Amino acid sequence: MINPLFKKIDLQTYKPGRSMLKKTKKVIKLSANESALGVGNRVKKALRNIDKNISKYPDSKFKELTKTISKKFNLNENKIICGAGSDEIIQMLCTLFLNKNDEVIVPEFSFLMYRIYAKIAGAKIIYSKEINFKASINDIIKKVNKKTKIVFLANPNNPTGTYLSKSDLIILRKKLNSKILLVLDDAYFEYMQNKDYSPALDIFKNSKNVFILRTFSKIYGLASLRVGWGYGDKKIIDELYKIKPPFNVNKLAQVCAKEALLDKDHVKKSIKHNLYWCNKIKKELDKFKISTNEITANFFLLNFNKSKLTSKLVSKRLESKGVILREMDSYGIKNCLRVTIGNTYENKFFLKQISKIFKNV
Repeated sequence: MINPLFKKIDLQTYKPGRSMLKKTKKVIKLSANESALGVGNRVKKALRNIDKNISKYPDSKFKELTKTISKKFNLNENKIICGAGSDEIIQMLCTLFLNKNDEVIVPEFSFLMYRIYAKIAGAKIIYSKEINFKASINDIIKKVNKKTKIVFLANPNNPTGTYLSKSDLIILRKKLNSKILLVLDDAYFEYMQNKDYSPALDIFKNSKNVFILRTFSKIYGLASLRVGWGYGDKKIIDELYKIKPPFNVNKLAQVCAKEALLDKDHVKKSIKHNLYWCNKIKKELDKFKISTNEITANFFLLNFNKSKLTSKLVSKRLESKGVILREMDSYGIKNCLRVTIGNTYENKFFLKQISKIFKNV
């Protein structure tokens, strides 16, 4: 029997941060940049009181959610689209903009889904160099040619934790050909306390050639519900609505996302927790010559090049104690790990185990 013909796609499959370990029931997962504090009280209340009638389809245009988003961020409601995570919106953008042999530029160490969806759409991926794990505006511009259609940038960047300043982003947009779409991913913007940083939405909300991504998976703690949103020129949004799945964001996700946006206290608490533990963890890791990026989002890239132990050895020993960090080999980053800022218990346990690993080394 012969199989029907299908495309053979040559790409590296995305491997999410591990959540389980063999022979270990109690696991501390610090591998996926999830919320340290989970969901806030408004979401908890919504979950208790959710309409149990699930026989009807959800609102395909997410009217209540987009209305809440537009009001909170002072946006045009008609320029918003929601997706099953911002991943789905990345996929839709690639479907809309890319043809075979088009080119997409991404930093060499960046969120893997940009390159995966672009490659599925038939585009060629061009990697711009980074300087000390930071995206280089000059190298991005050097890589541009007539085939370039999209430049993807997460700011701050995952997995490196570095970021471009407001002035950097403005310069980049000015130097790029106006026909190139600049997609800026604000996934971690809530955590940013750096004075020279501005969210892309604040800078480019009126731009026709910048598309901004946002997610509810990080600070809002809704990762398992898969909901994100995007903001761009109305002509782009209108076309995205034509190709999006009809009921792509489920009812529970829409309700919880709306409540999460209104929970200012939970966001403030999460930012305070993150900043406190970032400072503490960074200080402790310095003792063992484990270098990190400066404090930005809710994670650190841990570099073991100056440490007495390798990343693989430290990862193996942490896992023997039930602590999972994110390996970086799949990103092409050698001798590094990424650690998410967890809750108080998780952070204390992680630091205790790190101290034990390096004791007497």
